[in-house]
Amino acid sequence: MSKMLAVAKWEFIEKVRTKAFIIGLFMTPLLMGMGFILPRLLIENETKQSKTIGIIDETNWVAKAVKEKLSAKYKLPDGAPAYIVDIIPENNFDLTLEGKKVLASAKLISKEITGYFVIPSSIVDSGIVEYRSENVGNIEDQGRFSQLIESIIFEQRAKIVGLNPEVVKKLSKDVEVKTIKVSKDGNEKESGFMEVFFTGYIFVIMLMLLVITTGQMLIRSFVEEKANRIVEVLVSSCSSQELMSGKIIGLTGLGFTTIIFWITILVAANFAAPIPFVPGDNLLFLLLYFILGYFMYVAIFITAGSTVSTEQEAQQMTGYIVMLLMLPIFIAVPVMINPDSAMVKILSQIPLLTPTMMALRFSIQTPEWWEIALSIVSLSLTIYGLMWIASKVFRIGILVTGKKPNFKEIYGWLKTE
Repeated sequence: MSKMLAVAKWEFIEKVRTKAFIIGLFMTPLLMGMGFILPRLLIENETKQSKTIGIIDETNWVAKAVKEKLSAKYKLPDGAPAYIVDIIPENNFDLTLEGKKVLASAKLISKEITGYFVIPSSIVDSGIVEYRSENVGNIEDQGRFSQLIESIIFEQRAKIVGLNPEVVKKLSKDVEVKTIKVSKDGNEKESGFMEVFFTGYIFVIMLMLLVITTGQMLIRSFVEEKANRIVEVLVSSCSSQELMSGKIIGLTGLGFTTIIFWITILVAANFAAPIPFVPGDNLLFLLLYFILGYFMYVAIFITAGSTVSTEQEAQQMTGYIVMLLMLPIFIAVPVMINPDSAMVKILSQIPLLTPTMMALRFSIQTPEWWEIALSIVSLSLTIYGLMWIASKVFRIGILVTGKKPNFKEIYGWLKTE
């Protein structure tokens, strides 16, 4: 035990004092925070300026109605109109549609307008308009104008069939859906998609960061000690089991130091926010899956790291393992939409995916008790098996340099006593 703790202490102290660790400790939450804050700042900065939008109106009445409704509906914080409508051409002189488009495009190129709509005379029947701009990715502006034009055309169609537009408008008023999360014990809590999404998503991101940082340090440590022949001195002073356990404890302590620091920042930001973006439901289960998932992937890194001798091989091994961790990120939204589907339940019981899949499901609704029990048992047995394999491979692989062992040789290591 004393030798194992000595290795753990050495691994922890050596890594925690490096500049890379200290910079990463502060840089990662800073970059993540900027990733959330910067887009919002850019949007807020954009909304402080009025935009001029052109309209080519072949009906001679839709653009005027849009201009009236737009000025009343969308305003900037200082009370100025959010949009200024430029009806093209300004004077009703005779121009073909193509001529009007040439005139509007000239204004677009000279930055007089940010874009323009083309409303054909057949819009009441076809319901089709064109939007032209150098930036067609601004879906907010397009959506607002499309909604207004749609409501104006709807009123016109109602008049054509002899209906009162105001009555029809009241009857067709949109219904706002307020989402209330009901737990199995009957408790109710107002909750939205983003709140649910962030709970599972942050869990997956933190597990991925912890596993990647710890795993990379483990593999790099193996490669350096092999290359410098330090491992031969270490193994002569302690057993391979003590060395492996010490490395796991030391680097785990280092990883959890990082996570605790990040969680402290996250909790502070969560309570400082007007609406908490991460609820505190099922935190004990999330913590349990986090710990089990961490040790499972650490065992995989130890097994993989024991067989490599170069930095290039180490990077390749790390890349393959990271792909497994990233899979739940790609399927997070489908899982949240239908957490009780048969496919999701099957994926939740695959040990390599269990920690992240169950975390995503817990953020939406608590799975059945038998699913929780089965996943914890299968995950624990998998960790035991992987740690056994890791210890066998580590004992011999840590001393092998030069040629990379093949699967037959690794299988032979597992059969050694």
